[in-house]
Amino acid sequence: MISYFSELRYKEVIDIHTGQRLGYVCDAEFDDAEGRIVSLITPGRPKFFGLFGREDDYVLPWKCIVRMGADIILVETQEDAPRRKREKRKLF
Repeated sequence: MISYFSELRYKEVIDIHTGQRLGYVCDAEFDDAEGRIVSLITPGRPKFFGLFGREDDYVLPWKCIVRMGADIILVETQEDAPRRKREKRKLF
């Protein structure tokens, strides 16, 4: 199966231990020196229908990916999955 990097955004990420849907891939971290993907990032869940922002983003290291399918990515995370604060974007 050959995939493009742009197709990652349309793949849903699911934790195999809990069955929890972590969302769709929104970003990836690259290592410039080695030329490889270090981790995938999925957005946190919305707070109160998105009116109060979102929870912290999930940072999923590449080594925790178990299987990549046509439309799903299965990951094996620890109980305390690494999370990162979402950066605020300025309007002006």
